[in-house]
Amino acid sequence: MCLCLAIPASAWNWWSLPISNDSSTSNSEAVHYFGEFSLLTSTGNQAPTLLYTNTNGNISSLPHSLNFSLGILKPATCPTRWFDYDGAVVLTARAQFPQQYAYMTPDRKASITGYFRELYAHVRLYIIDITAGIHPVYIGAGDSQLTSGSILLSNNAHPIPRISIGIDNWTAFPGLFGYFEFKGGITHGWLADNNTFVKGTLFHHKFVGGRLGGKLPVNISYEFHHVAQWGGYSAQYGDLGNDFAAFMNAFLERKGGSSENDKLNAQGNHIGFQQLALDVKGDGWKVTTYWQYINEDGPTKIIGFGMNNKDGLWGVNVTQTRWPYISGFTYEYLHTTDQSGPFHDRDGCVYGGNDNYFNNSIYRQGWTYYGNIIGSPFLSLDDNRVSAHFAGVRGDIFGFRYRVIESIATYYGTYNNPSQTTNTTLLLEVKKRVPKAWDLEFGFAFSSDFGTRFGTSYGCLFTITKQGLIKSY
Repeated sequence: MCLCLAIPASAWNWWSLPISNDSSTSNSEAVHYFGEFSLLTSTGNQAPTLLYTNTNGNISSLPHSLNFSLGILKPATCPTRWFDYDGAVVLTARAQFPQQYAYMTPDRKASITGYFRELYAHVRLYIIDITAGIHPVYIGAGDSQLTSGSILLSNNAHPIPRISIGIDNWTAFPGLFGYFEFKGGITHGWLADNNTFVKGTLFHHKFVGGRLGGKLPVNISYEFHHVAQWGGYSAQYGDLGNDFAAFMNAFLERKGGSSENDKLNAQGNHIGFQQLALDVKGDGWKVTTYWQYINEDGPTKIIGFGMNNKDGLWGVNVTQTRWPYISGFTYEYLHTTDQSGPFHDRDGCVYGGNDNYFNNSIYRQGWTYYGNIIGSPFLSLDDNRVSAHFAGVRGDIFGFRYRVIESIATYYGTYNNPSQTTNTTLLLEVKKRVPKAWDLEFGFAFSSDFGTRFGTSYGCLFTITKQGLIKSY
């Protein structure tokens, strides 16, 4: 009896959630306004890649552009309350211009457009998250400010309009005292760009993950994601299946549909993704190593055991809070040249190679949204065999927040259309909030590309941002 009384009550916390029924732990709610002006100018026929990639499609790839954004945001402020909610409405107007004598194509012409940068509502009910609208999703490990982008779902393209439900964040599993955490969810979305090949394409995403360690200094985690483009209407194949039966085929990655490809393989364009990560943390510092792997060969093999096991993204990220001058460092290596070998079939034999990442014979727009790759921006539909090194560092020097990034990549085209080009790109970005200047934040970024893939270009991006309180309650 005395022994039981001597054990701290926290040791019996069999489901260690941060949720509290005490309303006094809740923070006050607030609504903010947001405004941003950006101006990009560069040499060459397109802007340097690091100025426009991984910006959620908000910066144009054309050499000259300007954006003006206005919005209202309500952040989540009560993480320990049994419910919380947030949302945003941010509208952007953009003008973009090619070089005066640049080669003109329909997607590279002078234009003035408007779009919703964000338009979403999110509510958390205990541990369940429900989101509807246009809001960025990032599934990588490490530092989202210092990454080349997750292979599958990066921040490179516009956010896809979606409805999702699940457990978005790592959550303690009942009965295991916080040493095992899990997350998972399902999303239904609409690829609303209505491209030339398939109009009304639908989007499916589901994921599940587990993490061991909890409050221990070493954590190991595993995530599996499955995405599919399905449904819509093709000029060549007609109705590609937009009912519940077609959804179940996409969900289960099984045969169906009206085309021969869907009847022989699986209905829709499917990609599997796995991520293995190791976190080592201490007082004020954390080291994360991660391995990302994609699969387009049908039934998913465990990471490292697929036909294309030589391909993937490997990275390490270091963060620390004691010394602000260098608060984060990332190194990543991306390799996608194997693709299960050069032949899918030959002389009547099926080898299963030539995966041709992000391409599909029916959804010929491939794994893109509004012309931008949804996954790693190093890959494109006509140049998806890549070997790339990426490194970045960030910090704060007397209130000047900075990022320095360099990448070196070699591109080998595709197995069907081989080539070899290179690109080296550099980025220096500095941001500073100036309270005496109406509390504006000023940003300046300089970047350059060198090589045969995109040519040589130099560019600058200027930003002015203002955010403030509308009302607290």
